[in-house]
Amino acid sequence: MKTVKGPGIFLSQFIATQPPFNSLAGLAEWAAGLGYRALQIPCHQPAIFDLEQAAVSQTYCDEVRGTLAGFGLEISELSTHLEGQLVAVNPAYDLAFDNFAPAALRGDPARRTDWAIATLKRAAAASEKLGLRAHATFSGSLAWPWFYPWPPHHEALFDEAFAELARRWLPVLDSFDHHGVDLCYEIHPGEDLHDGVTFERFLSEVNHHPRCNILFDPSHLLLQHIDYLQFIDLYHPRIKAFHVKDAEYQLNGRSGVYGGYQPWLARAGRFRSPGDGQIDFSRIFSKLAQYDYDGWAVLEWECCLKDGETGAREGAEFIRRHIIPVADRAFDDFALAENAPSVRHQLGLDRDV
Repeated sequence: MKTVKGPGIFLSQFIATQPPFNSLAGLAEWAAGLGYRALQIPCHQPAIFDLEQAAVSQTYCDEVRGTLAGFGLEISELSTHLEGQLVAVNPAYDLAFDNFAPAALRGDPARRTDWAIATLKRAAAASEKLGLRAHATFSGSLAWPWFYPWPPHHEALFDEAFAELARRWLPVLDSFDHHGVDLCYEIHPGEDLHDGVTFERFLSEVNHHPRCNILFDPSHLLLQHIDYLQFIDLYHPRIKAFHVKDAEYQLNGRSGVYGGYQPWLARAGRFRSPGDGQIDFSRIFSKLAQYDYDGWAVLEWECCLKDGETGAREGAEFIRRHIIPVADRAFDDFALAENAPSVRHQLGLDRDV
């Protein structure tokens, strides 16, 4: 059996223009001071982490690892959530997502997609140089505008959407395979891979690619009313990354899962800091231990009420408290007989009939 590693923290929500949040060393010192052991680092902030340099320079990667090691930290995963989103963008979202791309590519969807795919491939190379086993990303979305069946479903539309999604991602998955790294899609509303059914459909389209895996974040499942514990039972062989993020769903008579175009604070379903929501993390960590998940438990702080630094401070202890140091022997080993009789003798099969 294997023990979950942690606590780690995803840096995206904490990067800012003022110290200590404007440099990797500053963030590392801050996170280490809170008790974290690893950082999940986004790739869209060159001042924090220069992906282009990391993809080609072992020296740069060694320097990054050395900086973190000086604070007792390592990297859990790199993240290309924003770049992964740009691999597949429905035209309805072109303007909304254009800001995720370099300024020179805005307004040019074809070049933007090519850039996103090339960036993911650089992330694969950088991950190998950093000695990482997994990478976090989004799938992007071509079919999402039709997630609710009105007008009625046109099956050919979804067939083509997932076929095209696979065509764009297969070269990326092959690149990650070449570099020995698992690509983990965060199952997330707004992405074409937003539940188990859509992940299975995509997995089939990419021929069950060994590097096509899952970043498990139970908050996105709870808010869709998906059984997040059974999700682990079903997909544990493909779960290679884990975000510790809480959520709550408050049933009411005015709005529901879709949110009513309201801000997070007013929605029926909303994200909370770990321990403040409805997710049963004790059972999640038990199941991950049961299935030998040995990746990182990484805090992703998103809460509509609590201050981020408070959430980060509490989150480190929350994760540490939930990690189960797995046993190296069974609790009833003491009762095993030292000189056990043969199994046939125990069964009475060696006696004369």
